[in-house]
Amino acid sequence: MSKMWEAFYRQFITYRGYKDVLLGLRNTLLIAILGLAIGIVIGTVIACLQVSAGRNKVVKVFSAIGDVYVAIFRGTPIIVQLLLFHYVIFPAMYFSVDGLWEAVIVFGMNSGAYVSEIMRGGIMSVDHGQYEAGRTLGLSYTATMVKIVFPQAIKNVLPTLGNELIALLKDTSVAGYVATMDLTRAFRLIATANYEYIIPYLMLAVFYLVIILIVTVLIRLLERRLRKSEKRR
Repeated sequence: MSKMWEAFYRQFITYRGYKDVLLGLRNTLLIAILGLAIGIVIGTVIACLQVSAGRNKVVKVFSAIGDVYVAIFRGTPIIVQLLLFHYVIFPAMYFSVDGLWEAVIVFGMNSGAYVSEIMRGGIMSVDHGQYEAGRTLGLSYTATMVKIVFPQAIKNVLPTLGNELIALLKDTSVAGYVATMDLTRAFRLIATANYEYIIPYLMLAVFYLVIILIVTVLIRLLERRLRKSEKRR
C-alpha cells in the first residue's frame, strides 16, 4: 500500500498532477453550474409553453416542439448526446467549439429537459387564486407569471433544483469523452501514468463526495433562509 501512495504522491506532487486536478475541478464546477443556469432558462420557457398550451394555436405548436425536445434529451444518455454533438452535429454545422463549452452547451440542453418538468410542477403547485389575484390587479398574463407565480414556484422547486445540480456534478464525469479536462479525466491521467488505479480513484471518489456534501449544505442553508423569510411576512 505504501508503494501505491508513493506512486500517487510522485505523480500528484512531483510531476504536478495537481494542476490537472485543479483545472478539472474548475471545469467540473463550471459545466455543472453553467449547465444548470442554461437548463433553468430552457426549462422555464418550455414549462411556460406547456402550462399555457391552451391559450392559442401558436403556443400549442411550440409546446409540442418542447415536448419532443424533452422526450429526446430525457430518452437518451448524456454521453450519447455529448458524442453526437461532438462528432456529428457541430461538425455538420461547421461549428468549432472548445471541449469545455461543448460540454456546457450539451449539459445545459440536457438539464433543460429535466428542469422543464421541475418548473412545470412548481408552477402547477402555485394556487390558481394567485394568478386570479394578479389579473384582478390589472396585471397582464406575463406580468402575473413573472411577478407572482414564478417567485413562488422557484421556492417550491428549490430542493429539486438542488438535486438537479448534484446530478449534473456527477454526470460531468463523462465530459472527458469530448477532450475536456474534468475531475475524472485528471485522476485517470494520474492513474494511467503509473498503472496504479486504487489510490487515484479513491481520491476521485473523495473529491466528488466532498463537493456534493458542500453543495447539499449550501442548498439546505438557502432553504432555511427562505423559510425564515416566509415566516416573517
